[in-house]
Amino acid sequence: VIKVTYHNNTCVHYVFVRHFLQGHFPGMPVVPGVILCEIMAQSCCLLISDLLKENLPLYAGIDKARFKHPAVPGDTISIRATVTQRKGKVVFVEATSKVNDKLCCSGNFSFVLIPKPNNN
Repeated sequence: VIKVTYHNNTCVHYVFVRHFLQGHFPGMPVVPGVILCEIMAQSCCLLISDLLKENLPLYAGIDKARFKHPAVPGDTISIRATVTQRKGKVVFVEATSKVNDKLCCSGNFSFVLIPKPNNN
């Protein structure tokens, strides 16, 4: 993580993607879409960190995921996310990822908050 800022319930999360993608794809390594979604989801959870003291966020859904431009190892990925709705224990977030202001991925994420297990 290089930088995290908050403004009007929006999180900007810059992530340095490490060179762990050898073999995906040979001769032209790209960050898999599932990894972009995971980076975006973890960034979304920063927005609800106050709810995570007693809860764990689990994926409830990924909707309207679109992949527009590849991200490659060494890119700095900027994530923007906004909580759009909360219904009880379910949180809905819209997110985008960009490299050099070029849209890589966008999608809507939902998380269900479950109580953390008591480890006494």
